Amino acid sequence: MLTMPVPDSAVLARRAEIAADLGRIVRGEGVIATATEMRAYETDGLTAYRQVPLAVVLPETVEQVSRVLRYAYDNGIKVVPRGAGTSLSGGALPLADGILLGMGKFNRVLDIDYDNRCVVVQPGVTNLAISQAVEASGFYYAPDPSSQIACTIGGNVAENSGGVHCLKYGLTANNVTGIEMVLVTGEVIRLGGKHLDSEGYDLLGLMTGSEGLLGVVTEVTVRILRKPETARAVLVGFPTSEDAGQCVADIISAGIIPGGMEMMDRPAIHAVEEFVHAGYPLDVEALLIVELDGPKVEVDRLIERVSRIARENRSATLRVSNSEDERLLFWTGRKAAFPAVGRISPDYLCMDGTIPRKRLPEVLKGMAQLSRTHGLAVANVFHAGDGNLHPLILYDANNADELDRAEKFGADILRLCVKVGGVLTGEHGVGIEKRDLMPEMFSAIELDQQMRIKCAFDERGLLNPGKVFPVLRRCAELGRMHVRGGQLPFPDIPRF
Repeated sequence: MLTMPVPDSAVLARRAEIAADLGRIVRGEGVIATATEMRAYETDGLTAYRQVPLAVVLPETVEQVSRVLRYAYDNGIKVVPRGAGTSLSGGALPLADGILLGMGKFNRVLDIDYDNRCVVVQPGVTNLAISQAVEASGFYYAPDPSSQIACTIGGNVAENSGGVHCLKYGLTANNVTGIEMVLVTGEVIRLGGKHLDSEGYDLLGLMTGSEGLLGVVTEVTVRILRKPETARAVLVGFPTSEDAGQCVADIISAGIIPGGMEMMDRPAIHAVEEFVHAGYPLDVEALLIVELDGPKVEVDRLIERVSRIARENRSATLRVSNSEDERLLFWTGRKAAFPAVGRISPDYLCMDGTIPRKRLPEVLKGMAQLSRTHGLAVANVFHAGDGNLHPLILYDANNADELDRAEKFGADILRLCVKVGGVLTGEHGVGIEKRDLMPEMFSAIELDQQMRIKCAFDERGLLNPGKVFPVLRRCAELGRMHVRGGQLPFPDIPRF
């Protein structure tokens, strides 16, 4: 059972007063404070946990964000920043005594600069909308999470999101060159810009992936890329997941860096094919999609090399896209994997961990054993090229113990990732989902050092408290290197 900071009863008693104060900052329909209306914000993508916030405020300007944060700071009120609410780790889960700061109205593309190959957007712009804004001129934004039609660029920055094409073109951190952000004190600062590098400490890198704990992003500058001359995809089926995993390792070790390389196992293949009808083979245990892009002559040569490596790894089927529509159809299936699995199971947990590529066959065997141990099925979807795993654990919340078993299963998968030299998250973030597993990867000293960074930006612990760190430690205590204590208790989060 996950827990969150103890609600402040004094703050709860002031709900009406706080809502009225916020209404003077964000006028009109910018504040939502009734329990019924706030139900729309009670959860994020980690839907097993729900909590109605103290109040919801929907600012439209940077000045309003600044004033809301300053008000919260002066009055000791917690704040949870939120974009589209697609976080799968509970990163945008509200607090009973906290303001939910919704950034959905920050949804404009501010500047398209083709000379500098960058776009300036507000944080509420969806990931896909950036590519759509520049596609007529032959450009696109490379990071493309499966939720790109809904997830916002502000949330992508918070979680350092990736996607299908992050293998070759990098995560959000590799494609953001600047941000404007508001500190918890209401001060507005800029980090980076349209230039590719800046002097001083890499605070931009620190903010990317900080999960709303250090500040609220109000503007993002991203780099855009020219669409490649040619892009073709190879669809390869294998008799075992281990064969597919070895093929992934062999492609990378051969010095080939595909534009994207994704993998699905049999349960995921069948769910996706029934949903999308992408023409996936149904008599294989694993399916690999390998996209090669660049000049036509290079792509043709790489397809030959990848095909040869696939055959050396006992591929059962192999199909190469011969048109743009066919290539997109291959990817439509992969990007529909999450909703497709939702059609075959009442509920599922979408996990996220990253491992060294060469350990993929070993981890696949380990997950199969864990599936038998916990008595729950799992459908696997991977960003195979960079070792980012997305096991989908199938369960039924109507059965009393299945959610508990699913969470234990997921925790064991993440422990396995760390054991083989991987990490707890690739792109979903820690949030509350992986928070209590942080000691599996970090020592107490390392966690304390990370919390000191949090204290430097937010010494009162008002921004998104209860996320990332397994215990809350008072900043005064963290100032003394070897002192233990100062821990704040976590109460239970309501679970659906």
